[in-house]
Amino acid sequence: MATFKTRLSQISKTNGKVILANDYNFSVKNLETKTIQNIKQLHPYLCGVKLNFHLLLPLSGREILKINKMAHRYGLQTIADIKLNDIGNTNRVTTEHLWNLGFDAVIANPIMGLDSLKSLVKFAHKSEKGVITLCHMSAPEAKLSYDMEIKMEKKQQLYQLFLNWALTAKVDGIVVGATFPKIIQYCSQKARKNLSIFSPGVGIQGGNANEVILAGTNYLIVGRTILNSKNPINVAKELYLQSIGK
Repeated sequence: MATFKTRLSQISKTNGKVILANDYNFSVKNLETKTIQNIKQLHPYLCGVKLNFHLLLPLSGREILKINKMAHRYGLQTIADIKLNDIGNTNRVTTEHLWNLGFDAVIANPIMGLDSLKSLVKFAHKSEKGVITLCHMSAPEAKLSYDMEIKMEKKQQLYQLFLNWALTAKVDGIVVGATFPKIIQYCSQKARKNLSIFSPGVGIQGGNANEVILAGTNYLIVGRTILNSKNPINVAKELYLQSIGK
């Protein structure tokens, strides 16, 4: 079996580089049915599906496993977006549960520390699963934390430290918001081909797909822009075309 990074790259060659953030709010009912319907309708224009914490909580293990199996039926990769951040043993137990539920990768918060992050990546890669870490998020207030200047061996901004840790720990990718194209460009130049950049925030939050792809984004994470549109298929198709440069 290929690695998560390879599997995602392979499906993106035919399906483009859009990952659906299937993140509904609390008012939406029938989450399992809606999610599976989205996969069936939108899969030609997706390479993956991301399920956030607030979507996972109301679903049962059986429902989550069914969703992941449906995504895999179409070759899509699935990502558990839980911003994992804890001690090594807790991280390991958590990811074991996620792998048993069928997920291909987890999004983690590197604030856990470099040693814990290294252990998480090593454990995930043994099962050919992936680890994606936060570097700089898409919300405007992200600047208050991720741009914060810190001093360790040298002065740097927090996102720069997170990028360096991601490279050292050999994670599969980092999250950098589409609303910060200059930071995407910086990370892309530093990382080169050593990790992939995943960018949420296209559309409703103000990120421009073409701009961030030119800046170095490898995968677009898009949720409400697709889910809340009058014609999700057309929007997904348009983003797919942008992701492949057409």
